[in-house]
Amino acid sequence: MIGVGRDGPRGAAVAPGAAAWGGGGGSSPDGPASRGDRAAAAAARARDAWAVLAATPGLGPVGLVALVSAFGDAPGALDAARAPDGARAIAEALGRRSGDPLSVGRRVAAGAVAADEIMERVRRLGLAVMTLDDRDYPPLLAATELPPPVLFVRGSTSALAARRAVAVVGTRRPTDAGRATAGRIAGAIARTGTTVVSGLAVGIDGAAHAAVVGVAGVTVAVVGGGHDVAIPRPHRDLAERIVASGGSIVSEHAPGTEPTRGTFPRRNRIISGLAEATVVVEAGRRSGALITAGWALEQGRECYLVPGPIGAAESAGCLAYLRVYAGEARIVAGVPELLEDLGIDGPAGPGTDLAEARVHRMGRPGPGAAGPSARAPGSAGPEAALADLPEAVAAVARSVGAGARTTDDLISRTGLATAGLLAALTLLEDRGLVRSAYGRYHLAGDLVDLG
Repeated sequence: MIGVGRDGPRGAAVAPGAAAWGGGGGSSPDGPASRGDRAAAAAARARDAWAVLAATPGLGPVGLVALVSAFGDAPGALDAARAPDGARAIAEALGRRSGDPLSVGRRVAAGAVAADEIMERVRRLGLAVMTLDDRDYPPLLAATELPPPVLFVRGSTSALAARRAVAVVGTRRPTDAGRATAGRIAGAIARTGTTVVSGLAVGIDGAAHAAVVGVAGVTVAVVGGGHDVAIPRPHRDLAERIVASGGSIVSEHAPGTEPTRGTFPRRNRIISGLAEATVVVEAGRRSGALITAGWALEQGRECYLVPGPIGAAESAGCLAYLRVYAGEARIVAGVPELLEDLGIDGPAGPGTDLAEARVHRMGRPGPGAAGPSARAPGSAGPEAALADLPEAVAAVARSVGAGARTTDDLISRTGLATAGLLAALTLLEDRGLVRSAYGRYHLAGDLVDLG
């Protein structure tokens, strides 16, 4: 897969029009400037191709990655779609990844023909396009099981790469007390230099974003549709303030994609995926905020819930979650206590991520002290490291060494429940014995030689 840059949907080095698709020229065929121009033009062409494919209705993340893999890169997939009988070639590459592959193939072919029109819409909205292989793709999101292949970003792309980020979410119908609590929590988190992530929905999300902007902090809003149709009307001014204050608005959906009941759970996985911890302020029993909480636990991130009064509909979901997931989800006992639990009230500086802060607070060495994947000189070796681990955690490490890479693989091999597996992986990562990238786990540190 080919990565893309951050200079908007085409990039500063590429002129509008055909040059973006056919490659540009240079003053010298062999000079460094010419080679740089060609590289920039190729990157811009790849970026556009990813965006055009992502704009195809019915083509999800799995199918998109499958097409890019089948045809070598994103431009190759579009070239194949433009060819005679291109729709059928796309359908064959999709196989069973789509319920109606030929129909999706026809839509990909239509999008390939309308590529310039699609990218003009992206440019008109001032969006940057990021792909999974972009060096600036959000690292926390890249570490999840199925990160979105393409992100459409308005505002600062660097806001997505914050090493410290916490999501604050909740119901669209909060009480006044819940709205005030969300503002207090988000504002306090932002004052520590930590980025606050939320969903820009009316209610708790909006209160969290507004509080961060009010203290001159940085906040990221994730929307469940295209940028031109997914921002709630009451929050259009707030969206402008988020961007103006150095934050960003992000979506995995191309412009024109209407929000649906299906797009919001996908949005919620991005909210939790961009953060190391998720805080739910108020949520009814069927609140979408609980989906975000579930994603956080599934992704191995921390989850905190404000309890609320017994019998209040707005707190029923939080109370039920704390009861059912006792030991996994944690209670918010107060704002200072939450900051302490997050590890952002004490020794952690602005450049330290939350995991490092928690390790520091527990008095343990941070992960990767001798490099993320190399064994430190003089270390005792893998068997000694395994002997120092609980039996279940050691079994997870051995499974990784045997080739299990994803959470599904590890659950199948170890027989552990999801919560137990995620707890084991967290311990291994904290000790620098396992590292994760793109949702896959690898041995590191003293276990790097374990076979």
